[in-house]
Amino acid sequence: MGVVNAAIWFGAAIFFTAVIGPAVFSQETHKLFGETAFPYYAGGIAMIMIRRYFLLQIICAAVALLHFLLEKISFQRKLTRFTLILLLSLFGLGLIGRFGFYPKMEALRQTMYFGQTAEQKEKARSTFGAWHGFSQVVNLVMIGGLFIYLIQLNKPVESVRYGGVTKFRG
Repeated sequence: MGVVNAAIWFGAAIFFTAVIGPAVFSQETHKLFGETAFPYYAGGIAMIMIRRYFLLQIICAAVALLHFLLEKISFQRKLTRFTLILLLSLFGLGLIGRFGFYPKMEALRQTMYFGQTAEQKEKARSTFGAWHGFSQVVNLVMIGGLFIYLIQLNKPVESVRYGGVTKFRG
């Protein structure tokens, strides 16, 4: 179950970053919406997708943490502190994305299009760009962390049940 969850989590992160994001802002989408409507609608679609992406990140991280604890309790396996810290970090980044980045970027997007003055709109556009860039860096860090987590999951884990691994000497 842990490997399946991690594969879904990692695959979704890659798919969202390499396929969904670029598709929303592609030439085909630009042509579909037209010159004036494209930025507004493409950005709106992206924000909807981002919100769901962060939710998926949180759910997968919660499942991974639950799996980690069940492995430790049920099978009495030695699990590394590194993996626990990695999972907690990924979970934290998902929460920060959903409850930190997303609301801030959504508010800036609203101001970009519906601000009172041209100055407000331009400042929001500039600030949004910085937040977007930072969120992309965090997303790449998450993908790297997920790759490391997948590697950790596929390493053999030494069990402490029945005294662990015994070496026979002849």
